[in-house]
Amino acid sequence: MHSDTPIRAALAAALALLAAAAQGATGLTELPGREGDGPVTVFYPTEAPAQAVVRGPFTLQLAPRAAPAKGNGRLVVLSHGSGGAPWSHSDLARALADAGFVVAMPEHKGDNYKEHDLVGPPSWKRRPLEVTRAIDAVAADERFAPLLTLDKVGMEGMSAGGHTALTLAGGRWSSSRLLAHCEAHIADDYPTCVGLASSLTGRFFDRIRTLVALWVIRSRLDDANWYAHTDKRIAAIVAGVPFAVDFDPASLANPPVPLGFVTARGDKWLNPKFHSDPVVAGCAACEKIADFAKGGHGALLSPLPPGVTGLLGEYINDPPGFDRAETKAVDQKIVAFFRKHLLP
Repeated sequence: MHSDTPIRAALAAALALLAAAAQGATGLTELPGREGDGPVTVFYPTEAPAQAVVRGPFTLQLAPRAAPAKGNGRLVVLSHGSGGAPWSHSDLARALADAGFVVAMPEHKGDNYKEHDLVGPPSWKRRPLEVTRAIDAVAADERFAPLLTLDKVGMEGMSAGGHTALTLAGGRWSSSRLLAHCEAHIADDYPTCVGLASSLTGRFFDRIRTLVALWVIRSRLDDANWYAHTDKRIAAIVAGVPFAVDFDPASLANPPVPLGFVTARGDKWLNPKFHSDPVVAGCAACEKIADFAKGGHGALLSPLPPGVTGLLGEYINDPPGFDRAETKAVDQKIVAFFRKHLLP
């Protein structure tokens, strides 16, 4: 008698594939940006089966250019961090799509994985407007417009995208506030003020590095104007490990829409002591969605870019002891936040 184990295994695999196809997958398409913006990547529910899709260093299971299926009728816009790309936020995007949301990710002009000439305040001025135009792009698309009601849009941003989130939550910011922060705290918050340009080593040349950095900062952050932009369609916002030291605290004390925070105690780039913690402390209505006890600045990046070295790797790679399962759990908490505030 021949064993039927291989046959049963083959049948089980085939049934699993059929079940996955029946459940559908996450669709993927790209819309052209408006008014000179970069493209808008869209993730969405679909009944089409997934296939392997290579984007950068990642192989993702998605359904490219598949027909969208009816979801829950709501849109969520995700804003990537400085130098970022949609693919490092695809796990959250797929979790939202699995819950019925359409997800749009604008590529922020001059501050993405392909170009870096507008990093900092020049990008921060553009980003909230790019979110607004991303909503407009989805609203104008004949595939998605019939499936969505855009009176309640969600928005999530991480790092520089968190700055975008705080702006859209009613915050106003000024380069002069960042300058004042750096003049007072550059030794304690050097990564905020200098970024990836250099780092302190605890040696003699640190003082010279600090003096040079302050000279450069003073020459660039000479703008005392306040900047703000809101969109009445956005009804719930999540700020993940946000850049926040340049905001007027009073402007975020009572946001007009539900505002949630994800923070990380191991964040070496945007220390929560200076960034998210003061905003949360001053906002009684804000929701603390999650606080990674051991996570670093890249805890929300999922999948995490592989093989990142140097100073960038030091800032975004996972600290020892951090469990990536926490990121998956926090993604679900973000989904729950948007379900709570956007769905009936």
